Amino acid sequence: MATTRQAHTVWEGNLMDGKGAVTMDSSGVGEYPVSWPARAEAPDGKTSPEELIAAAHSSCFSMALSHGLAGAGNPPARLETKAEVTFQPGEGITGIHLTVQGEVPGLDEAAFVKAAEDAKANCPVSQALTGTTITLSASLV
Repeated sequence: MATTRQAHTVWEGNLMDGKGAVTMDSSGVGEYPVSWPARAEAPDGKTSPEELIAAAHSSCFSMALSHGLAGAGNPPARLETKAEVTFQPGEGITGIHLTVQGEVPGLDEAAFVKAAEDAKANCPVSQALTGTTITLSASLV
């Protein structure tokens, strides 16, 4: 069964001086302020499209890796994934770097890295972002 999730943004003013708020409609978890300075300079308590992409990618990747490890007989005790989305004004998103550290009983480092590479290639968010270079650092703790 397919699912659809929704969010909406209300923006007021021009790009440089304007401001907006993105609301997570499906989950109802909240409304978050956005602005150009928060995107291109310092966050200053506001979010950005790139931070939202980082949240989506880190969670999707973690789910995909957890599923792959469990399917291979090595369910993880814990995964911690960080996604760094780089934005260059005038150019766009120039790359995404995933860093994952895992606690996976019975698995060696090489097998963990291989599973992480597979998750990077196959998680739905990675697949949606195929026009962007995605790199990965993976290690066991």
